[in-house]
Amino acid sequence: MELRHLRYFMAVAEAGHMTRAAERLGIQQPPLSLQIKSLEKELGVALFHRHPKGVALSDAGRLFANEARQLLDDMAAMEQRMSRVARGELGVLHIGFTSSAAAHAFTPEALRACRKAWPGIALSIREDHAAGITAAVEAGRLHCGLIRVPVAQPEGLTFEVLLREPVLVALPIDHALARRRPSGRDSLVLCDLREEGFILVRQPGAPGLYANLLALCEAQGFQPRIAAEVDRMGTSLNLVAAGAGIAVVPTSMRGLHPHAVVYLPLADGTPLDAPLTLVYRTADATGPAAHFLKIARDTARNTARKSQTRPRRGRVP
Repeated sequence: MELRHLRYFMAVAEAGHMTRAAERLGIQQPPLSLQIKSLEKELGVALFHRHPKGVALSDAGRLFANEARQLLDDMAAMEQRMSRVARGELGVLHIGFTSSAAAHAFTPEALRACRKAWPGIALSIREDHAAGITAAVEAGRLHCGLIRVPVAQPEGLTFEVLLREPVLVALPIDHALARRRPSGRDSLVLCDLREEGFILVRQPGAPGLYANLLALCEAQGFQPRIAAEVDRMGTSLNLVAAGAGIAVVPTSMRGLHPHAVVYLPLADGTPLDAPLTLVYRTADATGPAAHFLKIARDTARNTARKSQTRPRRGRVP
């Protein structure tokens, strides 16, 4: 038995006449009659009572019609679902982000916009450090990720900078620099941090936001003292709050530990900022991922417009 047999049967059942059913199906009447007889033979029951004015369902035919209608409805619903999947309107989007990317107002706004625009797309969300997210995207476990500065740029991945924001120096609330600005200044220069212990978030030997920070310190003539290295920026702020050292973090993280941490800006002109970077597989930006990429770009433009900053898109150098 094939689906076409069910369609033939239902056409005859609804029309109550072989010829009219054949016309509706766009086939000749004799072949249709043969198909119905073949179906009855296969099932071992008479599905119709034949009479001079047409046909009528038998008791077995009425039972079979209920089953056939359900099967055809289920098939039609499945075809519609698959069509939505093909258009990227239905499915699961696997997305990851770092703790610092999650702290930016952009991230929840983009996720809310995705849920609103595409309610048929379920979001599977994972938090990890930049290296873990990059590896998961490369391996296909994630469709895309939101990170800061890449620690690696494997072939086949695109790293698109959506936004940039200033960084702040996070100090314990009782730190001397937090209580008294150097020479009355409201901001800090890197040399003010010469004697401090830095809490860094980085993978050993890998580039990233803090690699840029260390290079700037060395350019200022000093080698930073590393108090601790951690996997996540939220952890670094926990340690700052405990008085274990200082950290340099994106501005969007200044809401953490407000009663234990003071956040001070670096002086204007300090060539250090924190990008928000979208990573995805270059050749696989389709379906739900394609919809999220568009939403992310639109949300970034809106966020930049609100903060009166311009988004800088493109590949990470």
